[in-house]
Amino acid sequence: MSAVEVLVVGAGPTGLTMAGQLAAFGVRVRVVDRAVDRVHESRALAIQPRTLEVLTGLGVTDEMVACGNRAVRLCLHARGRERAVPLFDLGLQDTAYPYLLFLSQAETERILGERLAAMGLEVDRGVELVGLDHSGDGTVATLRHGDGRQERVSARYVVGCDGAHSTVRRLAGIGFAGAAYPQTFVLADLEADGVDAGAAHVFLSAWGILFLFPLGQPATWRLLAMRPPADVPAPDTAVTLDEVQALADTYTGATVRLRDPVWMTNFRLHHRAATHYRAGPVFLAGDAAHIHSPAGAQGMNTGIQDAVNLGWKLAQALQGDADPTLLDTYETERAPVGRMVLRFTDRAFTVATSTNPVVRFARTRIAPALIPVVLAPRCVRASAFRTVSELGIGYRNSALSTEGPRTPRTGPRAGDRLPDAPVAEGSTLHRLTATPRWHLLLCGPPVVWSRGGAAAWGQRYSGRLDVHWLTAPDATEAAPATAAPALRQLGLTPGAHGLYLIRPDGHIGYRAGGTDVTGLLTYLERWLRS
Repeated sequence: MSAVEVLVVGAGPTGLTMAGQLAAFGVRVRVVDRAVDRVHESRALAIQPRTLEVLTGLGVTDEMVACGNRAVRLCLHARGRERAVPLFDLGLQDTAYPYLLFLSQAETERILGERLAAMGLEVDRGVELVGLDHSGDGTVATLRHGDGRQERVSARYVVGCDGAHSTVRRLAGIGFAGAAYPQTFVLADLEADGVDAGAAHVFLSAWGILFLFPLGQPATWRLLAMRPPADVPAPDTAVTLDEVQALADTYTGATVRLRDPVWMTNFRLHHRAATHYRAGPVFLAGDAAHIHSPAGAQGMNTGIQDAVNLGWKLAQALQGDADPTLLDTYETERAPVGRMVLRFTDRAFTVATSTNPVVRFARTRIAPALIPVVLAPRCVRASAFRTVSELGIGYRNSALSTEGPRTPRTGPRAGDRLPDAPVAEGSTLHRLTATPRWHLLLCGPPVVWSRGGAAAWGQRYSGRLDVHWLTAPDATEAAPATAAPALRQLGLTPGAHGLYLIRPDGHIGYRAGGTDVTGLLTYLERWLRS
């Protein structure tokens, strides 16, 4: 029987991210997937700013941005009229990625897979989980290979990233509450004539909504449309270009011509959530824990952020120096996010697909005129963008989030995402804190901070904590480095002192004003342990 520290089941974006996180912390991890090859269709296609941020530490974000298509404009089409709505022209100061990135899931998996290979980790494909004993402290998994051979693997933890029909979830005895939506949809990657490139297009009709998203690869456009209630195909019926064109004509008034399809399929949507994200040493992430409509492009992004949240906690638990409740914080932090996403996507889906006469009238007559007006003010677009982009997700109620004394009245609180800002030439807060460990930011004029004491903290938590000085000139002292923009983002005034302890996933664990480190040391001893 072979042995690993963590067995990851499923090699989609969530599983690949999970494996990459664990490998970055030096964990012995194995990834298996019953599919013999990665996906080559687009499936999920949009990457949110927060996802790009959390993947920076894996070293894949720059390539994703280079390969993707930044969407900056939305075109609404209704009753023969077109209205352009600027969406991502905000120039937000606290993120390096103030846009929605359209990138095929196939490309996302390719980039993540190549990064894992560079780290010396290959996916075991054609290998299926068929049994799981998790009655003890660890687990014993039974794997079946493509040739029928079975293998038993001992793992301290198992993470199910194996999708909506998760075998891990079933074998762990975790429920999956929810239901299927009654509608049937068509998904297609193809070419389209009659629409402007560089924008996302939405065609509003009494039947529902048709979307055309700029994709790039493996085709220029991704089409998503709801079939009329009377046009529900039999299961496993192949989709033809002629019927997709006929469907598009009902939405667009025959103004868009489709051609050269790469991939087309019928599908139905579900809204479900796991009753728990953990059963002893077994965890769920991504679609194995929550599935919902694609409204708002939340699904894959939420799964990747599940993986980033859990990965460092598993690594720290395996080091044997974690508070026993550390792993409990995964569900307490991520389950509320999953529920929030389900509520948000369900409401958006209902508005988009309802056949209620009042909703249909609002969708086709009121919305096209009202949306551009409502979104015209930058502050309104910024608020909507933060919600959809997942930049506003935080864990203030987590046991891991502690507010110390004399905290600033403004700026991010414990549990919030660390905002990004320049700290020196060519560096930012997120780049500074991207390495897989905890990071302590000592802020304010440097004369009062003991470099010897800070060095001792780094030595005490060797390999797990980096200490950084964020300094800015005040009226009396010239600082060795200037990070005034970062200090402003943190809510600190010139000359003020403060300290921020950043978790490996980029959220603030502890913050305090002034220079008192008593609360910090108590926090470190609980969650890192020397």
